Amino acid sequence: MAAREPALFTIDRRRDGTLQSRIHSDIRQAIVSGRLAPGARLPSIRTLASELGVARGTVDAVYARLIGEGFIIARGSRGTIVSPVLVTRPRAVPATPPTVSTSRDFPTRFHIGLPALDLFPYAHWARLVSQTARRLSSRMPHHPLPAGLPALREAIAGYLAVARGFACDPAQIFITPGYQGALDLATRLTLREGNKVWFEDPGYSFAREALAAKSARVIPVPVDARGLRVEEGIRLAPDARLAVVTPSHQSPLNITLAPERRRMLLDWAGQADSWIVEDDYDSEFHYLGFRPVALKSLDAGDRVFFAGSFSKTLLPSLRLGFLVVPEAFTRAAVEAATLMHRGEAEFMQTVLAGFIADGHFSRHLRRMRAKYDLRRRALGAALKSAFGDAVTIRNQQGGLHLIAELSGHGPDIDLVSLARAKGLWVSALSAQSIAHRTGDALMLGFANIAETSAEAGIAALKRAIASAAYVA
Repeated sequence: MAAREPALFTIDRRRDGTLQSRIHSDIRQAIVSGRLAPGARLPSIRTLASELGVARGTVDAVYARLIGEGFIIARGSRGTIVSPVLVTRPRAVPATPPTVSTSRDFPTRFHIGLPALDLFPYAHWARLVSQTARRLSSRMPHHPLPAGLPALREAIAGYLAVARGFACDPAQIFITPGYQGALDLATRLTLREGNKVWFEDPGYSFAREALAAKSARVIPVPVDARGLRVEEGIRLAPDARLAVVTPSHQSPLNITLAPERRRMLLDWAGQADSWIVEDDYDSEFHYLGFRPVALKSLDAGDRVFFAGSFSKTLLPSLRLGFLVVPEAFTRAAVEAATLMHRGEAEFMQTVLAGFIADGHFSRHLRRMRAKYDLRRRALGAALKSAFGDAVTIRNQQGGLHLIAELSGHGPDIDLVSLARAKGLWVSALSAQSIAHRTGDALMLGFANIAETSAEAGIAALKRAIASAAYVA
């Protein structure tokens, strides 16, 4: 292993923040400052956890976050290294106090999970904002309700009844800061330290980090062509307290959970007195056949927490999501939300409530589905044209990204490093796995690639990863 300063992996337990955040900050700073050079090998999760005297799940969450940020690369049995494409240097002390950058520039080409920023109805949204500002009353400046604006909760309840096929009382709906806020509330209500949680493998890395931060025992449950292998989850951890699932469009594989497995999952939750968090990931964007029904619509035993977000349907910067809690948790959820955040900004909730209630949200989704289908097809055609038989595009019925396997190009993580060095924000499928490998493949978001730009974007990607191609 490459030499490193011993202090790099020493925890100062007097510092503020969680263990996970302190370890993440120390390793990140070591990389940025150049103390850990590009290509330097990091200790294994087991070794570092032992050195620091922390749980392996804590280190696993730190490494997963650093991988997602592009600072390190996991190479399977070959270990984890600092990304070779990073340019690091010691930071000089500035002669004048630094200023906070106001730049919002970030790469959007192929970025997964990002809606089409060019198609958002900015002008109409601005009019709603202006109208809301003119209607400001003396009540709005007061503290918002912890559960959320009643008008928004009612609007969401109406939308869910029509679009997702289940009815709920608006009192069961809690407005949260995005999906992670919804997951945080659900886990506060159901988990205790050391509880086991089923987690899809591969799965959403930030959700996995959030569970690890709760000191939950994450149980990776494999996913196949029919979704979560429920029978394997029962074999691995029949006494799990919670299952976190994406049944409509599995994240990241965009697979729909088969009907018989949905029933098996609900039966297990009822028999084991366990709970389910349903992340309704990308369900709005389904292109082939009928839109999958919500697991919650089949939930006769009221075991499902239903989580939704407006980050992928509208804008990530809104930071608004929601959680539908089982009726038995309504009062406890109010108490938990009060302790967590005392409510989200009421002004933007008011704007969003009007956007939904007036039918603009449903019309926006219909328009986006049509445009995304065109962009999805254009990107797939560009991939086939550029790579020919070397590319295999996995069969997907929905979502906002394609999964492309490239034969003769080496590990997907290496390709991601090369592409991101050129500003192309592709992602590696293998990096989403915990214990069950899903193969090497690139995930390419298509929402921000117009049909007319697809060929140029793929050509840029082909040039970026050309050095990784080899003759079999």
